[in-house]
Amino acid sequence: MKQTKSTKLKDIKRQWHLIDAKDKILGRVSSEIALFLMGKAKSDFVRNLDLGDYVVVINAKDVRVTGNKESLKNYYRHSGYPGGFKKETLSNLRERKPEEIIIHAVSGMLPQNKLKAKMLKRLYVSADKDHTYGDKFKAQEVEK
Repeated sequence: MKQTKSTKLKDIKRQWHLIDAKDKILGRVSSEIALFLMGKAKSDFVRNLDLGDYVVVINAKDVRVTGNKESLKNYYRHSGYPGGFKKETLSNLRERKPEEIIIHAVSGMLPQNKLKAKMLKRLYVSADKDHTYGDKFKAQEVEK
């Protein structure tokens, strides 16, 4: 009688993925990133474990949106104090902190549970092409 092997934490092997967001549509690149962070493409995927990989996104300031979202899409936050409601358009957020655009989009595509914060810790977003994780990709090429 064969039994299915369940995935253990010690069996998890994490890889590094580099994604260039230049001239890619925000929703499409975000769903691709979310799949890597969740580990859904792995054969030993289970929902109750965090099996995802590391993802480095470069050129976040050059990500595209369709239609009039540049001026019509709003991001909301509240400080918790009276009168602390803030509203910001996509174009203003792109000038101020372009990394947050991708982080916010990916965050909405991840499962709403306790694993979400752990998954987001493995997402590294850079506004331009410079990032500090080049050694991770060189080591991965040597292993192959």
